[in-house]
Order: sequence, then structure tokens, then C-alpha cells
Amino acid sequence: MTIESLTMTFEPLTSDFYGYENKLTTREKELILKLRAFLEAEVRPIVNEHWARAEFYPRSIVTGLAELGLFGQPWEETQDFPNSAVFRGWVALELARVDASIATLVGMQNGLVMGSIAVAGSPEQRAEWLPKFASGELLGAFGLTEPLSGSDAAQGLRTVAKRDGDSWTINGAKRWIGNGSISDVTIVWAKDADDGQVKGFIVPTSTPGYSAKRIENKQALRIVQNADITFTDMVVPEANRLQQSKSFRETAAVLRLTRAEVAWAAVGNSIGAYEAAVTYASEREQFGKPIGNHQLVQDLLAKSLGNITSSIALVTRVSEMLDEGTQRDEHSSLAKMFTTARMRETVAWCREIFGGNGIVLDYDVIRFFADAEAIYSYEGTREMNTLIVGRAITGKAAFV
Repeated sequence: MTIESLTMTFEPLTSDFYGYENKLTTREKELILKLRAFLEAEVRPIVNEHWARAEFYPRSIVTGLAELGLFGQPWEETQDFPNSAVFRGWVALELARVDASIATLVGMQNGLVMGSIAVAGSPEQRAEWLPKFASGELLGAFGLTEPLSGSDAAQGLRTVAKRDGDSWTINGAKRWIGNGSISDVTIVWAKDADDGQVKGFIVPTSTPGYSAKRIENKQALRIVQNADITFTDMVVPEANRLQQSKSFRETAAVLRLTRAEVAWAAVGNSIGAYEAAVTYASEREQFGKPIGNHQLVQDLLAKSLGNITSSIALVTRVSEMLDEGTQRDEHSSLAKMFTTARMRETVAWCREIFGGNGIVLDYDVIRFFADAEAIYSYEGTREMNTLIVGRAITGKAAFV
């Protein structure tokens, strides 16, 4: 189906209790409504079956997201519309309130993959690669985390790149790489064998020496195809090295841009569970009336809405700061730390409302409950983000 054929019948979210959506421009609201319609028509009907089978969506979903302009939102080589960071946050929220996996997909493609090229690539690399990702022609992955290196990636990378003339030979391994087994291109971060600094590489997954295997038995974000990747004497031309990547500083800049959007996705995942709980509370009857008429159920719903509302306020402000050019690492870290903790509370309260039905996938809430665990940990654990904020508070680093 085409985007133009979708019917726009959605009202503002009732879970946006204080009306933060009104901060969006008229055009941004129109795009959000198109996104909602697309998700309702194309994603919601199939999300549970794909989640149950741990199966990625049809590639047509990626094409539809590209038609909506979701890939390459901030990057000037891909589109003219100057999307605000607040709008990009609302996109992440809207995606996650239907499926956190598809929010992760967009965050991966738009923020981590395209962001790496936009932040650390040369003008020529930006012009060559960004439009291909924006159109959905290429699906990307972001290769940073390793089997023995996660939170300590700034110093602990074991994947090594050795330059030899006009090419680099890369050896090492990555783990938990979203899209890693299905991507066309992976951004690989490796330590330069000569100067010890982290550098980035644009690596087509057809490159000899690149091997990816999907991680099995994952019980959160099951639609995301996380992979173990190994590089064995993989040769990458110098032309595919991100030309502005000279140290981990560029990697950190990419993560700073995307961490706040993960916080938005946490809010969206909370809303997905909350909306399911509100619907169930109005339909399920016990003691002769809908359970939503009982005080204890209303208490759970009210506490959940409080978490959601405070989280929307926080992520809205941190995205405004990004638009203003005043956002620092500790701002996005506080947002990620706070919203994911509140998300964990909220999805648990909402699952509680369902009783035994809360563990059945048919009612959706268990999917949001399980996916919350992955969102809580990726792109910076709560503990690491706490230490980033703590350093800003005290002026003292306490990482080790």
C-alpha cells in the first residue's frame, strides 16, 4: 500500500496527559499521523506473530518507513525538511508504542548507521552512502559492542585494524549487533593497531572475512536480528574508513545523538503497555463490573500515567536542548537513566492489571514487558549513565 492511501483518523494520544504533542509544528503533526496510520495498517497486525517467531519484518516495512522519510531525518544530504529533535523523539515514541523492535530498527538505521557517516564521514562519503540508507536501498548495522567489551568500549575494544598502504586488515569480533545478520552494510569500529585510537569503517557485509550469526534464544526485542560477527583478515579499502574518525570521540558523538531517542523509545514502550492496560480495564469484568471501576486498578493506571507524563517532560526538554545546541552527555544520560527505570515500573504495573492474561502474547502487554529489559540495557546501562550524571554533579569520575 502507498503512504498516500492511508486514512488519517487518529486523535492525539490520551497518554500525552499534558499535551506535549502540541509543541510539534502542523507539518510535524501531519507526519506523525501518517506514521501512526502506517503502523496500525502494516505493523500492528503482524507484530505478535513476528515477535513469537523471532522473525524480522518483510523488507516492504523498511521501504514503507523510508517512504515516510524516517531515515536520514537530521541529515542534509537526504531531505530538505528540517526535522526538530523533538519531532524525531516523537517518532521514536510512536514506533515503540506499537513495537519497540521497529523503534530499534529506525534508531539503528537513522541514528547509529547514518549518524556515524554524517558525524565521522567525509563530504564524499556522506553524498555516496546517506541517500542509499535514506531510501531503504541499504539496511545497516552498527558494530561497536564486543563479546568482552560493552560499557568499556572507549578503552576496551579488541577488534584491531592494521593499515597496509591503501587498505586495512581487520580482525576481531562483535556481539549484540542489531541487524547484524541481515544488514547490507555494517559500520565497524576498531582500534588502530598503530596509534591505538578507535576508527570507523563502512563495511559491506559481502566482504570476504565478514561472518555473522544470529543470536538465538533471545527473549526481548525478538524481531531485531542481533548477531555475533567475526572478522577474519577482512580487508577494507582506505576509501571506506570514515575519514573524520580519529578517536572514540566521534563514536561518543554518535551515541550522544541517539541516546536521547532511546529514552523516547522507553516512553513509547511504556505507553504501549499502558494503552493495552486501559483497554483491558474497560473490557474485563470482575465482581459484576469492569475492573477499571475498581480503586486498585485505577491506582496502577494513575501511577503509570504519572511515570509516562514525567518522562515525556524530561525527554522533550533534552531534545529541545539538542536543537538549541546545549545538550551534553549528562543530559541525554539522565534522560536514558530516568525513563528506562520508570518504564520498568510502568510495564510491570500494567502487566499486573491483566492478571494471568498478562503473560499471554495475545494481549500485547507481555511483549512490552519483555522488550523493556532490552531497552533498559542497550545504548548505555543505567549504571553507566548514572556515573556520567554523577561525574557532572561532583566533577569526579567514578567509573573504575
